[in-house]
Amino acid sequence: MARLSFGIKTACQHTTYEDMLAVWREADGIPVFEHAWLFDHFAPIQGALDGPCFEGWTLLTALAALTSRLRVGLMVTGNTYRHPAVLAHVAATLDVISNGRVDFGIGAGWNEYEHQSMGIPLYPPGERIRRLGEACDLIKLLWTQPLTDFDGRYYQLKEARCEPKPIQQPYPPFVIGGSGEQLTLRVVARHANVWNFAGGTVETFQHKVKVLHEHCAAIGRDPSEIALSIQTVANPDDLQSTTDTVQRFVDAGVTHIVLNLRPPYPERIVSRLADEVVPKIRG
Repeated sequence: MARLSFGIKTACQHTTYEDMLAVWREADGIPVFEHAWLFDHFAPIQGALDGPCFEGWTLLTALAALTSRLRVGLMVTGNTYRHPAVLAHVAATLDVISNGRVDFGIGAGWNEYEHQSMGIPLYPPGERIRRLGEACDLIKLLWTQPLTDFDGRYYQLKEARCEPKPIQQPYPPFVIGGSGEQLTLRVVARHANVWNFAGGTVETFQHKVKVLHEHCAAIGRDPSEIALSIQTVANPDDLQSTTDTVQRFVDAGVTHIVLNLRPPYPERIVSRLADEVVPKIRG
């Protein structure tokens, strides 16, 4: 039987800090949930655009400091939003604060409005993914070397430091989101400990897994080293449909499951998921 890991996600839009904290503290007390996630956006991506939206790494640090067990991460950080050397410092600091509980989620970035509205360059898709690959290389070096020189196509470092290092050695697990077959899944094959499927049908997922395995074979990596992950919205009014959706993906090879909770959060929603969804999923 495959070992399944379950987590929750509270996208930090159209809600309050207090409500998210309550959900995370509830999950922190329920051992069946091993990880918890936020997203990385500067404006809501569902519902009204002018609603509240918290900055992901800042909020993640607060929630990590007020929980004790859950692994924590952003599903996933947009590489374009921060220079990767700065991001390396942010994530290493949080790994120290959380006592080694960071799962380092990262992706190429995609949201046109956020980039345009804040004057952040949104490069063509191919360049974004190549930048993602360079960022992964650069961050790993900063997390493992006293001084880092890096002369990439897009990023350059000269005697760069990142201290303190992450508690997790050699570095926190890389969780990479995205499904582009030619470039993104190649980056996943090289760097990911967990691959998060960008969404779609089970048949699409199975095809992407086949492509990922081909990229792994090309570089001599064992694909079993990469956990397969999905996100699915947990419908509190029909938890059986949530269970059925997850089970179909588990049957297709998923082992890392993120149940996405939408505000307003029903009372004891995490406990209900633990009681009514998780026990029914067969690995």
